[in-house]
Parts: sequence; structure tokens; C-alpha cells
Amino acid sequence: MTTPTDDTTTTTPATSAEYAPERPARLEWAKHAPDVYKAMVRLETAARQGLDHTLYELVKIRASQVNHCAFCIDMHTKDALAAGESVERIVQLSAWDESRHFYTAKELAALELTEAVTVLTDGFVPDEVYEEAARHFDEAELAQLIAAITVINAWNRFGVTCRMAPGHYQPGQYK
Repeated sequence: MTTPTDDTTTTTPATSAEYAPERPARLEWAKHAPDVYKAMVRLETAARQGLDHTLYELVKIRASQVNHCAFCIDMHTKDALAAGESVERIVQLSAWDESRHFYTAKELAALELTEAVTVLTDGFVPDEVYEEAARHFDEAELAQLIAAITVINAWNRFGVTCRMAPGHYQPGQYK
């Protein structure tokens, strides 16, 4: 299958299905605000320290799903697959609460915290959610997890606002 790369219509050889044209990015924000981009990369590096890589990717994918950031979903799904995460667990992530048996108790606590921190418009982070995360993470890990959730939410805001196009990322491209 081919992927759309410009405003032309793309078809797949097997089905001849027409795909919608790819929307162009609104703004290449990193090019125009390079110091902010560099600061975000440093923040990202600091936030992931001490966190399990698999857990970190699951959190990034889930927050990106909640925020509808197609660019980040594409990126972090590919990174997770390249790191050995299963397709099944990634597919079930959008319905993790109904697919709890795919995840460890620690991962579930992290996913629940991710949703609570990401969707602050539903209210504050509930005490029960925070306490469950605190049962599975020591204070240093919990601080890193909260930082990681915060950072992916910031990246999502850039991606969604600037309409960054998914589909072109290669695993490890920005490392």
C-alpha cells in the first residue's frame, strides 16, 4: 500500500481505493521556534529517566490517543513496535479499561493516571487514581511518570495545533 505524501489522490494497487489527500502542516513550529524545540527535547530526555521503556511508550500512545494527536500516535506506536511491544497490546490500548488482562497492575495504574492528568477538564486527578499509582511507583518513579505524562501532553498540543501529518515517521528518527 502506498501512503499519501502530498495533495494528490493515492490508491492501493490491490483495491484501487482512493484515499483522502494528506493535509499539509499548518506550521513547522520547530523550525520557527528552535530554542523551544530544543528545550522540549531536553525535557523529554529528563522525563523518561528511570521509567521502564515499555511503560513509557504505552503512556505516550494512550495520551496521544486521548488528545487525538495522529502524528504522536504514529510515532510512538512505531517506536513501541520497534522496541518489541506486541501489536495486540497496542491495539487494545484504546480500550485498556475493558482489556485490563493485557496489562500489568503497574501499567494499569500508569494508564489510569495518564488519562486523569490528560483530561483535566473532567475534574482534578482523583485521589483514588493518584493513590493507586503511588502503590505501584515509588516517589521518584511517580514524579518521573507525572513528568512524562505532562511532556507528551505538551508534544500533543504542538502536533495537533500545527497539524503535523502522521505516516512518515521511522522508528528512532528523532533520537
